[in-house]
Formats: sequence, C-alpha cells, structure tokens
Amino acid sequence: MFDYAALTAVSAVVREGSFERAAAVLGLTPSAVSQRVRGFEERLGGVLVIRGQPCRLTELGTMLCRHFDCVRVLESDLAARLAWQDRGATLPATVKLAVNADSITTWFSHAMMAFARQDPAITLDISIDDESCTAERLRSGDVMAAVTASSDPLPWCRTVSLGRMVYVACASPSFMGVHFSQGVTAETVQKAPYLRFDRRDMFQARWAEAVYGVTLGAPACWIRSSTAFLDLCLHGLGWAMHPLPLVEHHLRSGALVELPPAHRPSMPLFWSVPRLYGSALNRLSQNVQRVAAEWLTG
Repeated sequence: MFDYAALTAVSAVVREGSFERAAAVLGLTPSAVSQRVRGFEERLGGVLVIRGQPCRLTELGTMLCRHFDCVRVLESDLAARLAWQDRGATLPATVKLAVNADSITTWFSHAMMAFARQDPAITLDISIDDESCTAERLRSGDVMAAVTASSDPLPWCRTVSLGRMVYVACASPSFMGVHFSQGVTAETVQKAPYLRFDRRDMFQARWAEAVYGVTLGAPACWIRSSTAFLDLCLHGLGWAMHPLPLVEHHLRSGALVELPPAHRPSMPLFWSVPRLYGSALNRLSQNVQRVAAEWLTG
C-alpha cells in the first residue's frame, strides 16, 4: 500500500510550489513536510520532488501524484454517497482537465461554475492547450478529461460530440481603412498584417488560402492570450479569426468588421472522459455537454 500521508505532502508541495506553503496548508511545520517527503523518497528509492522555486515533480513523482489525484476524486464520490466527511483530509480532490483557449474564453467557464456549485469540495486544475493537442494530454495521463478536436475515442474513454465552434475573420474599422481602403482582395489580404495565437495557429493562413488562394506574409504579432488577441484586433494591430460567440457583439456594434466574403469556418469539438471515473466526473460531463449545446452550433 502507498503511504497516502506522504503522498499528500508531495502533492501539497508541488501544488503550492514550496515546502513552506505546503506546511501552511497541511497544518504542519516545513520540517515535518520535508521529513515526510524525504522518508517516502528513501523508501521508494527515487526522487519525487525537484527542489526549487517552484518545486517540480520528477517522472516518478508525476506518476504517483496522478494516482493520488484519482484516488482523491473517487474518495470524494464515496464520502458524498455515505454522507461522511474525512476530517483528516487537508487537500481537496482535484480534477485535472485540458481545454483549448477559445473554449475557456467563451463557454467552458460556465460549465465550470455550474459544476463548482454542485461539487464545491472538488477543485478544477485547467491546462490550456491547442484543441489538436489536448487529446495527447489525456492519453499521457496528465489530465482526467479534455475538450479536443479529435473524434477518435481512446480505448478507455467515452468521447461525445459537443458541437462546432464557428470562427469569423474580422478587423477594426481603422485597420480596414488603412489596409483595405481599395477593397479586400487577394493582393491586399496577402500584404495586410494579421495576428497569430502561437506557432501552431494556422487558422488565418488556412482561411486566406481557402478564400483568396494566397499565402500570408509575416504576422503583425504572436500573442498567446485570447483576451489580448481580441484586444489587439480591436486596436487595429491586425486582422484575425475569432470565435463567433466572443466577437458577435463587437460585430453588431461596429467595433469589428467581418472580412468579405463572410466565409465562416467551424471547428468540431469533443469531450473525452475516462469511463471508470465516478459520479463527480459524470456531473462535470453533464454540465459540459449542457453548456456546449447552448453555445456551439450543432
């Protein structure tokens, strides 16, 4: 059997980033936390925590903490069924998820809030990644569930369609006046500055290729923030593709202008969750599917 008191200490150190903050959460002294972690490492014959600012897990530590997270979620389910409270528990059960940035910025936060009202004792640890990469986070065991663009079900997962996120190519009126004063054509689109979320973001390039048959020049800015990405577009730094739910009111107010010919591609999104987890993940899944149905197209 694993030493779950020691695993609690390891998890707290990495969750909080230091032995001092972990000690405060656990109600112990830093020395006691350090002794638990060191003793566990000695019994296992391997290092679990890389000491630093912040502390990080080794590969072995990562494997054990994944196991610990799953156990805590299942214990939380069991405690709720038995109307029993583990008064010795000092760390909340945590569900780790991988979600793409556009979903977090638009609809997924509503699903998180609905779940939090149902299960206030469970915390969510959200990793933001490209929708094409979140399935790999699930496959590797880094997360317990994921919003992904992949419809290929993993053998141990249940994968359901959430709908499609519609995207709009748009720019500010001032940007349109400077770069598209003679109209939006293949030539002007090719030369106009545009924004990219990160190096994997080829959405703008695919749109320009599909609509105008051109290869775009250098982007005006790379910005890995959905909020800043929209703000820079509103301020006229470049044109870009945005989720329709995020910019719909800007298009209605005239703060943004859709680039002709109003070609709106869409991205299918899926929810993948392991079959064997308990009621907490089932409730989260229900909220995710319900909110997605309200925000995404069929």
